[in-house]
Amino acid sequence: MLRALLDVPASPTPIEFHASVRTRDLAASARFYAWLFGAEPKEWTHRYATFVRPALRTNFVVVVADGHELHHDTLYHLGIAVADKAAVIHAEALARAAGVPIHKPARTTWRGTPLHELWLRDPDDNLIEIYARLTDAELAAKPADLEPVALT
Repeated sequence: MLRALLDVPASPTPIEFHASVRTRDLAASARFYAWLFGAEPKEWTHRYATFVRPALRTNFVVVVADGHELHHDTLYHLGIAVADKAAVIHAEALARAAGVPIHKPARTTWRGTPLHELWLRDPDDNLIEIYARLTDAELAAKPADLEPVALT
């Protein structure tokens, strides 16, 4: 891995992240992502809804599937960072109140990148991770067994 990173060519200097996912139900997905991003779509038609959050440098598009089979083996998940552990816990409460399917309840994980995380499912069953990085004090409290710790 490190060898592959030694001679990375110059990048195109990105200023925004863009992603697009297909959906079976544009209205349901637009509602879900409006809830997730805390903003209505910037623009929409009968074929797509575009969510732009300049502060997050994000441009996210939901597009109708046009009869294409939706595969979940290539997209693992989409992630949304929040401020802290309390924000992850609050996101779970908001998801429950909104009827959003919860894949994994709010918890702190230690394997890989230690995070406070909550896993949701969008209307097309895509995984959405809401996460917060751990503080130095939280990292110092790492359990010996490295098992996830429920937050709610």
